[in-house]
Amino acid sequence: MNPSQQPRPARLAVGVVGAGRVGPALARALQQAGHVPVAVSGVSDASVRRAARLLPDVPLVPPAQVLERADLVLLTVPDDALPSLVEGLAETGAVRPGQLLVHTSGRYGTAVLDPARRAGALPLALHPAMTFTGTEVDVQRLAGCSFGITAPDELRLAAEALVIEMGGEPEWIAEENRPLYHAALALGANHLVTLVAQSLELLGKAGVERPDRMLGPLLGAALDNALRSGDAALTGPVARGDAGTVAAHVSELRRHAPGAVAGYLAMARTTADRALAHGLLKPELAEDLLGVLADEDGTG
Repeated sequence: MNPSQQPRPARLAVGVVGAGRVGPALARALQQAGHVPVAVSGVSDASVRRAARLLPDVPLVPPAQVLERADLVLLTVPDDALPSLVEGLAETGAVRPGQLLVHTSGRYGTAVLDPARRAGALPLALHPAMTFTGTEVDVQRLAGCSFGITAPDELRLAAEALVIEMGGEPEWIAEENRPLYHAALALGANHLVTLVAQSLELLGKAGVERPDRMLGPLLGAALDNALRSGDAALTGPVARGDAGTVAAHVSELRRHAPGAVAGYLAMARTTADRALAHGLLKPELAEDLLGVLADEDGTG
């Protein structure tokens, strides 16, 4: 079924429990698709400001009142808080039969919503594979964004339709694969930010006036090559087996940024392993390289 053939959900009253960076943006996207945000809950000053900015005139109320007013409830709280939130809402009778209860956690499928399902709720797991800023730009970034979806068979069409209405692309993830799916995204996106921030910092220490300008084209090309070619895109001293260069890198990092050494070593070993497995790194050079990495770590 292509997007034009998807059944369009009836206009729904939308509530948000947890006005972090994700919830208000999704509610705003649903509003642009014709649904009606009716209530939002938030505790911190930042969440209150965020809700006011993205969902102006939508009342801020406690979570139980959000569920009382909404047909579709977005549970957009941190992963570790989700199970206790669902249990609490179910135990207090806040969940209504026939209510769409949607969480946006990448880690969980729909099993975490079982307490609410037993109370009659319709469970959906819709995780946008996107980083959020808490600003209007998040709504724009949803266009073409993949959503990791898990839902009961009878709700598959509804889940797909909601994602498409928000501008996203549905990608089905089996319940048992949710943790692996989420780990894969965290490995790529979250660790990328750490690596880029470290690189910017080190370039600044090396005297580069505009590290962002230097890194932008390089990282853009590297990312494009990696997405197109995977491991075949590996370049640099580790993939070439330049053990002396890698040893010099580690020496400089120990002098100027000791906190970056462990990460460099771990990524260098992983890069060497993958380059060797894909025939990019010659075995005789790999032996010397891995010896340097082991020695630098004090284990060889």
